[in-house]
Amino acid sequence: MGPGPILVALDGSPRAPAVVRVAMHLAQKLGAKLWLFRAVGLPVEFPVETYAIAPDQLGPLLLERARADLDAIAKDIPPDLVAGRSSELGVAWDAICNVAKKLDASVVVIGAHGYGRVDRVLGTTASKIVNHADRSVLVVRSPERVP
Repeated sequence: MGPGPILVALDGSPRAPAVVRVAMHLAQKLGAKLWLFRAVGLPVEFPVETYAIAPDQLGPLLLERARADLDAIAKDIPPDLVAGRSSELGVAWDAICNVAKKLDASVVVIGAHGYGRVDRVLGTTASKIVNHADRSVLVVRSPERVP
């Protein structure tokens, strides 16, 4: 039995391609597969089309968008490297830690986030994952250093 999948936690930011490239490189070196994941929280600003739907449909709409983003990202990855993909509603760091445990991921690959004043007070999603995950976490810092 080979290593567990590499959990690639994505957030829809511009740094996602760099995170995926690092994860693909790692997967090829380890003989592992990638599991693409996106945690979806309720945004402060809602998409315009949410005003026309019932409140109980907001979560499914956001999950559908997250899955579409993951599908688009998966198209640029060799199919033999992808074990699967999923998205869940929840607080990002907690959802990522939970899915890593559920999948028995060998490692979690995430992008570094901002270090503004609010982040320093509340802690970034990346730092919460590093502090709470029960397995190793690789934090991709900058696209310029991606192999």
